Amino acid sequence: MRTGIKLLTLRLALAVVLIAGVLYPPEKAAAQAEPSIEDVFKAIVRIDSTIPDDARTRQALGATRTGHGAVIDAKGLIVTIGYLVLEADSVTVTSHDGTEIPATVIAYDQDSGFGLVRAARPIPVKPLPIGTSDALKQTAAALIAGYGGSEAALPVRVVARREFTGYWEYLVERAIFTAPPYANFGGAALIDSVGALVGIGSLLVPNAAGSTEFTPGNMFIPIDQLKPLIARVDTLGQPMRSTKPWIGLYTEEARGRLFVQRVAQDGPAQQAGLAEGDIVIKIGDAPVTTQADFYRKLWSMGGPGTKVPVTVLTTDSEVKRVELASRDRYRWYRFSKGN
Repeated sequence: MRTGIKLLTLRLALAVVLIAGVLYPPEKAAAQAEPSIEDVFKAIVRIDSTIPDDARTRQALGATRTGHGAVIDAKGLIVTIGYLVLEADSVTVTSHDGTEIPATVIAYDQDSGFGLVRAARPIPVKPLPIGTSDALKQTAAALIAGYGGSEAALPVRVVARREFTGYWEYLVERAIFTAPPYANFGGAALIDSVGALVGIGSLLVPNAAGSTEFTPGNMFIPIDQLKPLIARVDTLGQPMRSTKPWIGLYTEEARGRLFVQRVAQDGPAQQAGLAEGDIVIKIGDAPVTTQADFYRKLWSMGGPGTKVPVTVLTTDSEVKRVELASRDRYRWYRFSKGN
């Protein structure tokens, strides 16, 4: 118990140091009067979602999901990490004072990983200003802010800016990696030295610094990737569409090879007979060895509906070439009516 109190005291002390000397250093205080650190904390909400029984992601991501979001306009628009609200049929946001407000999923953006929700009524807080994540350099000081005020804040450093790939056919250019690790990372806000939102929490990773050493930390999606989505906010009521072909092939890099980890149920890869343990050798006639290379070659072939030739080495040591009928991934998800 005493150890827990000491850790909490240290954590709060570090937050005070960051707030007083890094987030708002003296030379910037006069020019940067807004937002205050209280404004930042108040703009962070809790997000709770429930997922219907037939949702594709219910088993992997949970039937109920909880995380954070950041209020970014005066009408209750909130940005969060997309997997919190993916396929949700009910979303509730809780403001800093404990008020619960129903919300509607406005968009899930597969390319970036962001989710946008709109509270049923405006939230009486000062929206977080959207910063420029491209300017955030390695070694920069920042603050992770989750729902719960100063007790849910953690000073961090940016330890890497590099490419990130996920097994679910996902790639982020210049993702933001921070340390030390923040446990409740989903949808948490990354705040820069002038109080602007520069990233949204996505993952806990064991190698934040990018080395082979154990350097636990977090991966944040750069907020610059949100700006094209925000520009389309008035039209986001239209059904979501993808511009990239999706084949439902979940892979893992190991020993210089690209192994099939699993295939999406009823997805193109499963329908073509690919299976766990296969090794991806080529896309079309081009060899592939990494996830990033695999995705770029796949996405360069055309849009959803494109025929994608894939060559694999099967678990029976057979070289097999199959043609996958790629799809729009949004049509595979089971969104609520209207999406």
